[in-house]
Amino acid sequence: MIGFGFTERPQPPMVSDTARWVDQLVALLDALAIPKASVVGNSFGGAIALRLAARHPERVDRLVLMGSVGVPFEITPGLDAVWGYRPSPQRMRSLLDIFAHSRELVTDELAQVRYRASIRPGFQESFAALFPAPRQRWVDEMVTPDDELSRLPHETLIVHGRDDQVIPMATSLHLLQVLPRAQLHVFGRCGHWTQIEWAAGFNRLVGGFLSDSASAHR
Repeated sequence: MIGFGFTERPQPPMVSDTARWVDQLVALLDALAIPKASVVGNSFGGAIALRLAARHPERVDRLVLMGSVGVPFEITPGLDAVWGYRPSPQRMRSLLDIFAHSRELVTDELAQVRYRASIRPGFQESFAALFPAPRQRWVDEMVTPDDELSRLPHETLIVHGRDDQVIPMATSLHLLQVLPRAQLHVFGRCGHWTQIEWAAGFNRLVGGFLSDSASAHR
């Protein structure tokens, strides 16, 4: 996504812009000649997936939303810390403590790997520009209104970690109420990393959900 990782960075650096990320995703589908795809959105990616489905419903088959942004909520201290990250090994270790419920995952080695990735030339400058303080406005910028969500025709699987400190589980309960064809699965003893902390169960859950879609088209 623009502003992250090895993607080319616009100048001046962009701030959070859900519409622009949706345009990028549509352009990627067009470039790959994919008329319609199922979309898995993790955290802020869930907001992009929801906006894509609302504005371009014909391009989306099924939706999977993991600890998703995209509905109103008061920013958590955890999310504020993630978006406000300034590189240091200690701060990265603190973020891992926020992301994961399992202490077995939070190792000094993992913190070093992620810290080194965060200090590649230009990476931190680009990321820091995306979500400047005060950060509640970026949560609000990613919201797709309920009246649009209530019209979505897509089968949707909502996944959340019960112990998520980054995105409150109330967001997934909200989505369950407003999305017409939604189902919710909550993993206990799990933080914001459902796809890592419960990898095997998550893969079975999502694989089965998407396989149902494949069967429907036969």
